[in-house]
Amino acid sequence: MAENTTATNTSIPPRRQTVVSGFRPTGKLHLGHLHGTLTNWVRLQSEYRCFFFVADWHALTTGNTDAESIRDNTEEMVIDWLSVGLDPKQSVIFRQSDVKEHAELHLLFSMITPTPWLIRNPTVKEQARELGFIDSDDDAAVTTIPYGLLGYPVLQAADILMYKAQHVPVGIDQVPHIELPREIPRRFNMVYKRGVFPEPQALLTQIPKIPGVDGRKMSKSYGNAVVLSDPPEEIDAKLSRMITDPRRARRRDPGDPVDCPTFNLHRLYCTQEEIEFVTNGCKTADIGCLECKKIMIKHVLDDLTEFSEKRTYWKNHRDDVRDVLREGEREAHKIARQTMAEVREVVGV
Repeated sequence: MAENTTATNTSIPPRRQTVVSGFRPTGKLHLGHLHGTLTNWVRLQSEYRCFFFVADWHALTTGNTDAESIRDNTEEMVIDWLSVGLDPKQSVIFRQSDVKEHAELHLLFSMITPTPWLIRNPTVKEQARELGFIDSDDDAAVTTIPYGLLGYPVLQAADILMYKAQHVPVGIDQVPHIELPREIPRRFNMVYKRGVFPEPQALLTQIPKIPGVDGRKMSKSYGNAVVLSDPPEEIDAKLSRMITDPRRARRRDPGDPVDCPTFNLHRLYCTQEEIEFVTNGCKTADIGCLECKKIMIKHVLDDLTEFSEKRTYWKNHRDDVRDVLREGEREAHKIARQTMAEVREVVGV
């Protein structure tokens, strides 16, 4: 989600710089989330002051009206976070809606955000098309989008700037997502002639390409995901039927790993020796696709063993999970109260 002016003050030790990021509780987390975001969060928590939040208000912006699923997904998602290695002693883990100051700052930011900024936002248009709200990019169509979705960058800015984050972790293709959360604090500071907020910087991270079982990007909406909480036999079955190089229609047909979606997982999980073995075996047809996949699948299952054990623990200690959210709320509230006291004084309300 973000970027900075005084924010990239290199005189501030990284451990005292703030990172903010969150997930919408819209379903079960999968391998794409693990390698695209969560492993990075685990690393960042030892280097920065981290705030990781369940973006339940953001879940409403996409038309989700199933209150029970939002509540259930919230707890399940936090269990996944803790099982991956997020440490509540190192990171503040909380639910967005528990800190009502986010809504107040969102309201105040909306007072100084020009409507054309939202209408022209390509990220909003793309998401609106995917959700079926619009079928074209013209401004007239965009005005039919519910404000919750159209204005989500304003709420996103409030989420980030409540904690005066210097950084938001994103992949290179996600940098446009934080354009408005940079513009809004810049405008706020200009309108009120006070340097209240930093401009959060994009903390660029390498995000490996994680294909789904059908070869497309792994996504809940595509129904092609390998879910982290799936039992081992289900993970094995999903990965075993994963799409491979179309040239290998028969066992004896040679192929090329470069054209095989499954090979992206080999690169991520297998040893160099194994990668060389399957590369040669694929090109010469010395090994079949299932044999090739099984080498990778063993590593995936081994890698998820500790996660599964921790997940079983947290599932059996749900009161402790709720305590993590309550403690995170208290810590987030401390900062939010300070920020909003300063903002109210500047704004005059």
